[in-house]
Amino acid sequence: MTDFSPTPSSFDPSARWVRIVDDRADGMVEFEFAVGEPGLYVEMVMPRAQFEDFCTQQRVVPSHHTGSQAGPDSDDHPWEWNLHAARTRRLRGGND
Repeated sequence: MTDFSPTPSSFDPSARWVRIVDDRADGMVEFEFAVGEPGLYVEMVMPRAQFEDFCTQQRVVPSHHTGSQAGPDSDDHPWEWNLHAARTRRLRGGND
């Protein structure tokens, strides 16, 4: 008989990450925020002061986004994209 019982997960809701995607000239900070698993994140935008408060409340030290080596338009990762890439590359029609 097959065992369908749940297996222990490495998901840790106390672990949190913030990756800065863009520190914009208009004072807004674009960032990715993850809880429990760094690969599952939401993209957020906040004014600098609110972003700093958010990081303090979430007890995280932000890091800068490194992105994938291939990039969102690469043949290696044709489906990899985020809102920042859509706004800066796809909507403007440029390559950054």
